Amino acid sequence: MDYTQMTAPCGLDCFNCPMYLATENEALRTAISKNLGIPFERAICRGCRNENGTIPFLNMTEPCNVYKCIENKGIDFCCDCSDFPCDHLHPYADKASLVPHNTKVFNLCLIKRMGLESWAKTKAKSVKDTYFKGTFKL
Repeated sequence: MDYTQMTAPCGLDCFNCPMYLATENEALRTAISKNLGIPFERAICRGCRNENGTIPFLNMTEPCNVYKCIENKGIDFCCDCSDFPCDHLHPYADKASLVPHNTKVFNLCLIKRMGLESWAKTKAKSVKDTYFKGTFKL
């Protein structure tokens, strides 16, 4: 797998996302279509890099600000930028229990420390699983 292509510039692991996994799993795609109330043919995501910074199932017609920024700077990931972290990566409570957007900075720090492939193979899934199913600890 091309982990650069399948990891969003902001650090989201597209390769573990149900919307991406639905490209190869009809039962999952059917469930997503039903749960989100979107047509079956739109209930997939190929990753923002494969869609020029957009997410078609969200009806995006323009690339997100993070994608525009990394394209302008000629870098692969936000953690490669001298301005990292910036407000493009600000965490939000909105939809935090549904989508993993608040894992971006943590993932990017791990990518920088571990390397992309090592993070992708050994840590990315556990970050997402802990975020959604783990218990808060101090």
